[in-house]
Amino acid sequence: MRCFRPRSSKAVDEVDKTKAVVENHQASQSRQVSRDVRADVSRLMRPDDANIVGNVHGGIILKMIEEAGCIVGTRHCNTQNGDRCLAALVRVEKTEFLCPVFIGEVAHVTADITYTSKHSLEVQVKVMAENILTGAKKLANKAALWYVPCSLKNVEKITEVPPIKYASEEKEEEGRKRYEAQKMERLETKARIEEVVPPPPSPEDAPKEQHTVGFSQSSLIHLVGPSDCTLHDYVHGGVTMKLMDEVAGIVAARHCNTNIVTASVDAINFHRKIKKGCVVTVTGRLTFVSNKSMEIEVLVDASSLVQEDKGKYRAVSAFFTFISLDKENKPLPVPPLKIDGEEEQRRFEEGKARYLQSKAKRLADKERQQ
Repeated sequence: MRCFRPRSSKAVDEVDKTKAVVENHQASQSRQVSRDVRADVSRLMRPDDANIVGNVHGGIILKMIEEAGCIVGTRHCNTQNGDRCLAALVRVEKTEFLCPVFIGEVAHVTADITYTSKHSLEVQVKVMAENILTGAKKLANKAALWYVPCSLKNVEKITEVPPIKYASEEKEEEGRKRYEAQKMERLETKARIEEVVPPPPSPEDAPKEQHTVGFSQSSLIHLVGPSDCTLHDYVHGGVTMKLMDEVAGIVAARHCNTNIVTASVDAINFHRKIKKGCVVTVTGRLTFVSNKSMEIEVLVDASSLVQEDKGKYRAVSAFFTFISLDKENKPLPVPPLKIDGEEEQRRFEEGKARYLQSKAKRLADKERQQ
């Protein structure tokens, strides 16, 4: 009688392992596209990230958002053959700070590429705040950013962006409409931001009366060093946004003399690059005040420290909205803004129009969600 030995368990294990490797490789290939269009950044919020009452500065969150966007944009644009490149930030759409982030919480930033044109890409970002002691999570921020890929060999050369796959034709069409809208707004903004902002008054010349534009107007001067810069030796967009938020926060605090937090940021437009060694002047001034919010225009001007003949130029512009909070983090009424002159009145009316438009959009979005 002939006996057949059963196949050893070791051989079975080897076959199973080989099969698993093949399946994992196939799954990896199917996930390659999603890896190329997503990036995740997480960090524990420390005391030096927050104000004196524990609220994390909006500039810290903006900087993390930009870092995640730069990572996913650069990674995606380098998936094709040709020049190696680095994604450079050119615009941030209106950003809503939905709830505050506190010291000890972990900020999880997820960035997804949602649209690509020939020379630019849109990155949509979500920020989740996690309390690692209780496990509670909350949506803290949402933003949309636009990048262009700059060649590492020649920073003035914009390389082509690899296309992405869309879930549907409707998603692609929606992205195209957002692309056209932001492109038009960037051109319009660039045409009207060349106004020179007067320097803030010196202490002896400062208005004695509180709650005026001149009383709270503030400036910050910063020398761009190597740690502020990309591989191109141009300043990171996130570094600039952090400085802008700091100046806007000083303006808001001077106006209401309470704890203040960033509520939202209107579109941030990056008009021109800022190179290592430049001196940047970040100026903030109140343009509009409602019952519970303050709109602050922030402008960034840059000039070369060693080539003074090239003069100062406008590099970045945006509007920040802050709210005043009590000890329980509940909104407080904001002192009204005292207007002096036709120019301040014009800026106030423009700010009021932006405020009403934003309020109407929030109400419409709320109705759609319901």
